[in-house]
Amino acid sequence: MRERLQALLDAGRDDALLRFGLGNACLQAGDPAAATTHLTAATRHDPDYSAAWKLLGKAWLALGRDDDAEAAWRAGLDAAARRGDVQSSKEMTVFLRRIERARHSKT
Repeated sequence: MRERLQALLDAGRDDALLRFGLGNACLQAGDPAAATTHLTAATRHDPDYSAAWKLLGKAWLALGRDDDAEAAWRAGLDAAARRGDVQSSKEMTVFLRRIERARHSKT
């Protein structure tokens, strides 16, 4: 799947849905660094793509970059509010609470 999506990108197609699919495939393949590249591009193509923000936060978290994950999820909450995406909003709220709890347990 990842190779097929990459071929579409290499052929000149570049849009939010393709980048989201590539980011998701990279994340599932254990390549969060590549996932951040594609998911960041997806959010540039469509700043209101809350699912892309949600996955971008997960990719940053997988890289140990909690601050970037938090920033992505906060941007995703704004996008979800604009789109009325209640489910993504709920999930990102849970992810943000987990980061906050983890920070408090370190102190």
